[in-house]
Amino acid sequence: MKLIDKKDSRYFTETSKDPYIRHMYKVVDIQGNATIFDNWSDAQQTWWNSPSQFLSHIEVLDNE
Repeated sequence: MKLIDKKDSRYFTETSKDPYIRHMYKVVDIQGNATIFDNWSDAQQTWWNSPSQFLSHIEVLDNE
């Protein structure tokens, strides 16, 4: 296997070690109550650990 040369335009380097935080996540229940999370991991954990009959959806919000 040949690696891409660093001079090739397809070569990618990491530009930041900071976490990628572009979105927020709103977990909504069937009554319209919502909890907003600043990371997908916490939203996902809440979704999977809540009884499905009480959940409606998750909205992805722009982090402005």
